[in-house]
Order: sequence, then C-alpha cells, then structure tokens
Amino acid sequence: MSDFFVAVGLAIAIEGMLYALFPEGMKKMMMQVLAMPSASVRTAGITAAMIGVALVWLVRGAM
Repeated sequence: MSDFFVAVGLAIAIEGMLYALFPEGMKKMMMQVLAMPSASVRTAGITAAMIGVALVWLVRGAM
C-alpha cells in the first residue's frame, strides 16, 4: 500500500512541476481538452492508465 501512496505523490509532484514550469502551456492544453469530446478524453485517460500499469508491471516484474 505504501507503493501506491509513493506513486500518487510522484504523480502529483510531476504535475506540479509542469504547472510551475509551463503555466501558459498548461492553460492552453486545458482549453484544448475542454474542447474535446468526452469520449476522446476518456479514451486518452484509459490509454494513459494502461500504459502506466504496463510500465509498473514491467519494472516490478524485472526485479
């Protein structure tokens, strides 16, 4: 369970760095996401989640 909280903390830290380093770019990206159909946003989210799970599985499986 501690790995889960480490992963969540890392995701929050990375997202925070993106907002701090590229505030205007993040605003533009959010406006583009708002203009996208919900189905496209959902598909992108599911794809990102699957890639993340696969990456964790590969890293953990290699140890």
